[in-house]
Amino acid sequence: MRTLLFAFAASLLLAAPAGAAGTSDQLTAPVHQFIDGFNQGDSKAVNASFVTTGLTIIDDIPPHVWTGTNALQTWIKALTAADRTDGKTDQSVTLGTPTREISNGARGYLVVPVVYHYKLRGKAEHEPAQMTFALQKVSAKWLIAGWSWVGTTPQPGK
Repeated sequence: MRTLLFAFAASLLLAAPAGAAGTSDQLTAPVHQFIDGFNQGDSKAVNASFVTTGLTIIDDIPPHVWTGTNALQTWIKALTAADRTDGKTDQSVTLGTPTREISNGARGYLVVPVVYHYKLRGKAEHEPAQMTFALQKVSAKWLIAGWSWVGTTPQPGK
């Protein structure tokens, strides 16, 4: 009996990643589209990864919260202005492997470690952080409905 229970438990563990992988790929697709578009300066790709209404963004740059139809555009303006004021150039974000994901029908939740790379007045800096995404399925496609940035103290190099 013990062997049978172990075999059953093992089969559940082996079966879970197959289903999770499909969900993971679907949930991470808009996140990759957003970050890839950000890194390449492709506003069309960035815009296409978000819901068109009800978006919420929380970030460490003032005013820290953006909501509504123009949240993405006003966040981009705030980030651009803050980076210009601080002397940051050559910005890019590297995505890590998601550390948590939840999918409930038409809603999803994803936590991803990231690193923000840039030059500060010509010297390389990086900021390890975490991004948390709330996702929504719209017309069978996952889109980002909100995200937050949890940064750490920037570090020199890399």
